[in-house]
Amino acid sequence: MDMSVFDLFKIGIGPSSSHTVGPMVAARRFLVEYGSLDDVIGVEAALYGSLALTGVGHATDKAVILGLMGETPQDVAPDAVDAKLAAIESAGSIHLLGIHPVPFTAATCLLWHKSESLPEHPNGMRFTLKLADGTRVDKVYYSIGGGFIREAGEVPVPAAPGAQPVFPFDTMEQLLAHGVASGLSIPEMLRANEGVRRSETELNEGLDRIWHVMRDCIAHGLETTGKLPGGLDVKRRAAKLWRQAQDAKASDNRANDLPHDAVHLVSLYAMAVNEENAAGGRVVTAPTNGAAGIIPAVLRYYAEDCRPSDPVGGVRRFMLTAAAIGMLCKRNASISGAEVGCQGEVGVACAMAAAGLVAALGGTNEQIENAAEIGIEHHLGMTCDPIGGLVQIPCIERNGMGAVKAITAASLALNGDGTHFVSLDEVIETMRQTGADMQDKYKETSLGGLAVHVITVNHAAC
Repeated sequence: MDMSVFDLFKIGIGPSSSHTVGPMVAARRFLVEYGSLDDVIGVEAALYGSLALTGVGHATDKAVILGLMGETPQDVAPDAVDAKLAAIESAGSIHLLGIHPVPFTAATCLLWHKSESLPEHPNGMRFTLKLADGTRVDKVYYSIGGGFIREAGEVPVPAAPGAQPVFPFDTMEQLLAHGVASGLSIPEMLRANEGVRRSETELNEGLDRIWHVMRDCIAHGLETTGKLPGGLDVKRRAAKLWRQAQDAKASDNRANDLPHDAVHLVSLYAMAVNEENAAGGRVVTAPTNGAAGIIPAVLRYYAEDCRPSDPVGGVRRFMLTAAAIGMLCKRNASISGAEVGCQGEVGVACAMAAAGLVAALGGTNEQIENAAEIGIEHHLGMTCDPIGGLVQIPCIERNGMGAVKAITAASLALNGDGTHFVSLDEVIETMRQTGADMQDKYKETSLGGLAVHVITVNHAAC
């Protein structure tokens, strides 16, 4: 398993890891790998399949342009994006990688192939450079979920001998066997694997940085009001509901919290993150942007409501364990909504959060596996059918529900002894097969489900 915790958790920008982060990375990589741009006189980007069908709603067009400019998801300033894009349209030209000007307008240089898909993945894109001698150079890339990209025909390069993980695993069965042989917990084994890549200090600082960005995203979402962009006129709700919850808690009429209050707050944390994501804000891909609210919400629940004796260490154990589950899902199925539906996004994030919470609370490896299995099992078959191609309805509420399910899954696992009927490996394989059987109209194309059965023009009046 040649993946790192920081492959699953990446600081980026909304609204989509596969449709925004991935295309931005691919556009920049195309130019960087080409080398000197002195002979380049033009550029085109062609989008296929799901990227074309829902690309405008997912800001794929904006992402490609930013990538061609040399921007990266982790460093681009969300508040500056619209001004940068407006300047390009006004000038009719773009500075490739920020240095080499060529003529450019979105209308002429971005091509949308909505009825055509490329062979290796539904999220395909082709970049073309026009050279001064009349020739053209192009490459095809695929955005394969979670911000990961792959060039057409690309074969993963094996890790160098010195970078081989201490505890190699491609299945949960293998990871559990390592645990039995070594006597280590899953987060301890993941920490050992990360140790071949970076120092203990670098790992801890990286994990703490991810959690800091997640906390900031929740906080910003809980105080920001207004409408989300895209044309549906969806109102942000998290901030208003948060204020109502705080007012109720402070009221003389509420001497004690109601039993469901903690669950309500967890759902608000998740919705706050995904409202930020829908607005193109700074989020952490966990493991995708469409499901980015679940893990931060459950982490905040752990840090604030579970009264941990070692909150810093617990958060780190949570994230390492969650990453292990995400690695298994990506390796053996998919975390791409365009490939397997939302079961691969919200379902996987729920499993990651459930497993992470069990680890942070001191559960056994078997209980961790049980929690993850429950998390995915009860999302099997979930479609990805965003209304208007926007990561808003049902995505925002779906994150709130996924966070609550993760806590329930963790509770069930912690109150058991780790034995259960369906293994995590079996449910991941079931998710893969279910995704393969699912019709394309239910896989992030906005051609089926809620996307076509809801009259979007009426939303503004609702």
